Amino acid sequence: MTVRVSRTFEFDAPAEDVWAFISDAEQRAEAISVVDTFEVHGDGRATWHVALPIPMIKSTISVETEEVKREPPTRVKFVGKSRAFRVTGEHTITEIDGGCQLANEFVVDGRLPGVESFFERNFDAELDNLEDALRASFGTTA
Repeated sequence: MTVRVSRTFEFDAPAEDVWAFISDAEQRAEAISVVDTFEVHGDGRATWHVALPIPMIKSTISVETEEVKREPPTRVKFVGKSRAFRVTGEHTITEIDGGCQLANEFVVDGRLPGVESFFERNFDAELDNLEDALRASFGTTA
């Protein structure tokens, strides 16, 4: 089973501010609650150590992430691979009157029982975390 979620945020902030956050692998990782620790390797690569609270997984999972598309200043796409799941995330910025929109799409393909159901239950909260982190990065709320 594949879990797919999309959500668009609107900001009264310049697109450059949103790009500065969303194109930064460290800031993206920090916004995800299940990322316990991470290392940024440069060249669009990072390793996330993910702690999923599901019975089949007793320790953190190393997820090797890599940017597969980077089109400054409007689009970044990454793929993360692990023994438990594969995740694809894509962020696209569009300027609108008075600010910009950020379209987000995530797809998770689980390889272990419980992974998809965890993400199904928690994707909305993770997207809330991402939006909150973005707003905090340029000093605004809701």
